[in-house]
Amino acid sequence: MSDAAQPTAAEVRAAADAVKTALDRHLQAVERRTGDDDPAVYDAFNALAAAAEVYDELLYDRHDEVTPFEIPAAEDSLPPYAGPEEPHAVSVLIRRDYAVAEPTRLLAQAQRLADLDPEGQEDGAAATAGAGVHAALGVVFGEYEADEIASRHKEFGLEEGDSTLWVCAVDELPEPGEWLGAPFDEADPAMVVCRFDVSSVFDEEDELDGDPEDVVADLT
Repeated sequence: MSDAAQPTAAEVRAAADAVKTALDRHLQAVERRTGDDDPAVYDAFNALAAAAEVYDELLYDRHDEVTPFEIPAAEDSLPPYAGPEEPHAVSVLIRRDYAVAEPTRLLAQAQRLADLDPEGQEDGAAATAGAGVHAALGVVFGEYEADEIASRHKEFGLEEGDSTLWVCAVDELPEPGEWLGAPFDEADPAMVVCRFDVSSVFDEEDELDGDPEDVVADLT
């Protein structure tokens, strides 16, 4: 950054004072919280995060220095829960990512399943199963439940990526078939009762902290 564009010492000092003020307000909100999802705490957290980010940027621009702590950005957290206190129904949204690490193994498993299906033998599904990864995925995921594939993914030549599970409150169960055309369009973060994430990034952070255990993050 050029000297002309650098913040002044007074601007850096003002940003530091803003962090102190935001920190005090956050502590006051926490001390006065009315529940686990108190919007005042959420707002104070966001204000503290924003003030810290501004200070960190100005400190670096002026003094080529950084702060020793990191506050997650507001968009990385869920908004306060806005659903009913006693949900009468829930929607469970699951995403699991897999890499096709061993296509040959996947094709072999799909072929084995097709060969065991008498009806498939008659309509040529057995030959189709081994024709390519696209067809093999359809056979495997059509045969097994998602949880079973998750527990046996290596058998099918798959490698786990990130996964997440959201439990969302709903007023009542939708009519049968109502959302099948767009199953994830109405996912509302403010209705999430609890959320669990699994990612290798947590393992990497654990290794840095000296803890080799897997981590499941509850982001409620």
